[in-house]
Amino acid sequence: MKYEAVIGLEVHIQLKTRTKMFTRAASGYGHEPNTLTDPVVLALPGALPVLNKAAIDQIIRAGLLVNCRIADECRWDRKNYFYPDSPKNYQLTQQFAPICLGGSVEIELPGSARNIMGEHKTIPLNRIHLEEDVGKLNHFATESLVDYNRAGTPLMELVTEPALASGDEAAAFLTILRATMQQGGVSDCDMEKGQMRCDANVSIRPVGSTTLGTKVEMKNLNSISYVRDAIEHEIKRQTALVEKGGSVVQETRDYDGLTGVSQSLRTKEDAHDYRYFPDPDLMPVHVSAEWKNSLAATLPERPFDRQRRLMADHNLPYTITSVLIWDKPLADYYDAAVKLAGSDAPALAQPLGNWITNDLLRELGATKATFKEAVAKIPPAHLVALVKLIAAGTLTTNTAKEVFAEMFATGDAPEPIADRKNLKAVPTDANELEQWCRDAIAANAKAAEEFRAGKESAINGLKGPVMKASKGKANPKLVDETLRRLLAE
Repeated sequence: MKYEAVIGLEVHIQLKTRTKMFTRAASGYGHEPNTLTDPVVLALPGALPVLNKAAIDQIIRAGLLVNCRIADECRWDRKNYFYPDSPKNYQLTQQFAPICLGGSVEIELPGSARNIMGEHKTIPLNRIHLEEDVGKLNHFATESLVDYNRAGTPLMELVTEPALASGDEAAAFLTILRATMQQGGVSDCDMEKGQMRCDANVSIRPVGSTTLGTKVEMKNLNSISYVRDAIEHEIKRQTALVEKGGSVVQETRDYDGLTGVSQSLRTKEDAHDYRYFPDPDLMPVHVSAEWKNSLAATLPERPFDRQRRLMADHNLPYTITSVLIWDKPLADYYDAAVKLAGSDAPALAQPLGNWITNDLLRELGATKATFKEAVAKIPPAHLVALVKLIAAGTLTTNTAKEVFAEMFATGDAPEPIADRKNLKAVPTDANELEQWCRDAIAANAKAAEEFRAGKESAINGLKGPVMKASKGKANPKLVDETLRRLLAE
């Protein structure tokens, strides 16, 4: 019998706010242990919660980014459990009246050698609710210590429907979700800092069945690759267990990403184990249409929506757009450059994309400069000016690369650099240019015959020798025109 996996994800994301969920104590990471606390965080007698409106703003933004319906009213409940990382011995959450309902996330699956652009699929969501984070336990050889700096930080929990089918789909989901929340200013989603955490509920069932199997929750997955690997590991474990005549039990398992092994932690709790009840200290929150609309107006373009626009409006290939959309400042830089190109935009849109995704990113990697530093050196107007010089034949591709490196180093505009370094193409005597072209055709008969036979790219094997003969300063357009005229004779 063949089996298929059914997977649901629970993703916790810390919201980007200056202060915590129910108090003015600061939110943050990397501070000395237990310094971001106050009586509310520590649940001292008499301390009462006060709601942080900025956290409500952020979760509404998050919900709108993933197509949720924003509830007109949300309420608070106490989730009771006794564990040292929760100083109150309960967690304030939204079990019964969450703020975000439904929704969906568009994912892109890995492409293939034949089609680099992968299939797109929509994953339905169940809900997003708001709660407070707990502290962090630090385990040592003979003792465990708790740091309450994280306790009380605004935390959104996004719950998918059981609609994913593989580890690859889960990885694709988390990748686009992280990019969407980062670009929307909702969270930094740094998994190493615990700002984004994911649990995966995995079950299997016979192919063709519509009945859900017994789910197992995979915990402690602190990277997207670990989520993918843990799911694939669990699918194999459950399949092998059932094929041997065993049965899957509902439990929580710990996955070790370094060894690729999981172990049982505990039997899975049900909702009644937490004894949920309404919190008596917090009033319901009413969300008006005006409030929702004002936040909706601040949202950025979603990554895949931006990709489709760039491909449709500027005829950009997938290889360029698939780099731009994951980095909002980079994509904004591209949009700014195209806008500055004005009426030349149709001709310059793709060259601009190539220079940004190849040369600019290469310089960033080589110099370890920040993107902000790079933009200070090469503002969009300078890049547009460089590409226009290439289009006009004033610079060749090779000389333009030399100019670009100097632009990145000095911050100067391209034309003064080209003048200073004597890199501009110079007017070439027509007879001299024609002789160079004839020499190139004679010396590269195979390339000439291939071009005449219809192989367009073969002409590049002739342009190189001509440019070498001119020491790189012949006008590329004239070289191309002259070669084509002579080859047609």
